[in-house]
Amino acid sequence: MSSLSITYLRTDQLGRWAAAWREHALACVTFADDPPCDAVAGLPVIRVQTPMVGQPQGVLEVWRSASAVVSGQSGAVHYRCNGDLMFGQVILSESDFPEVADGAGPSSLQRATKSAFQEIFGLLDRTDYPYLLRVWNYFPAINEESHGLERYRQFNIGRQEGFLACGRSLTENIPAACALGTVGGQLTILFIAGQNSPVAIENPRQVSAYHYPPDYGPRSPTFSRATLARVGEQEMLFISGTSSIVGHRSVHIGDVQAQTREALANIKAVVGEANCSAFHTHYAEENLAYKVYVRRARDVDVVHAEIQHAYGAKAQAIFLEADICRQDLLVEIEAIAGIPLETP
Repeated sequence: MSSLSITYLRTDQLGRWAAAWREHALACVTFADDPPCDAVAGLPVIRVQTPMVGQPQGVLEVWRSASAVVSGQSGAVHYRCNGDLMFGQVILSESDFPEVADGAGPSSLQRATKSAFQEIFGLLDRTDYPYLLRVWNYFPAINEESHGLERYRQFNIGRQEGFLACGRSLTENIPAACALGTVGGQLTILFIAGQNSPVAIENPRQVSAYHYPPDYGPRSPTFSRATLARVGEQEMLFISGTSSIVGHRSVHIGDVQAQTREALANIKAVVGEANCSAFHTHYAEENLAYKVYVRRARDVDVVHAEIQHAYGAKAQAIFLEADICRQDLLVEIEAIAGIPLETP
């Protein structure tokens, strides 16, 4: 039996399943729309403001454990764990991290990000789940500039400072991750941690993000292109947000179709590298579960068509509207394998 599975529930299905899943839900993520309160009472619902596109009604992403879970809180970190994995969340308001009057110090986003990762690592260091496997980072206005620096680059400084403050490596076995711009809300960081160190996977077509040159900001992004994680007999592959980048440069500027093809080529390369390191699993791109972020909702049909052309009509994907970490990128694609997707 798998330790972890994912179910996508439509809003009208919640009432039937919520009560039965309360003791086994590691997390429930809703995108932009809040589900009915009476249907999710007792479930750990996290709202991420990246609206779904191409979907007639709201969907709840339920991460379910085969065994019962326990809940906890440490400072700003809320979490649930099942003996093998921890799923946690940190939601911080930038207004709680005021800047100095002359604007010469670190930005509110930078300080909030550093604080969030310090809290996460502080918790992990005190528990049986010391290793970050996958991180999702969401915050508004990701491409806007303040303090003479794009907010995504401010985030990268804060993230790296959080890693360094807790004695964490910036290059070895670092988690898979993404960073997306939301339509509002606060700094929201979701993470999965485990008991065993993951195997970090890089992409031979790209410079490792943590080795990016200074052109992309004072501090490099701290994530691997993918991670392989083993929990008992279950082997999981988490592929980071992947875009139209070759080497370290964005390519096919302004062409969403070509950018989608390039992102899929990068995913193919990552899957190939993962298969060289996998313990007993062979991954195929057509069998992955995809989460696709489009900067412009009008592009979803083009992106969807490219995914279907590559992997067939049965390709599993959901589509969300979000700003991408570089202004010249129109689409970002992440993927998961080894975690069953279930439909009730």
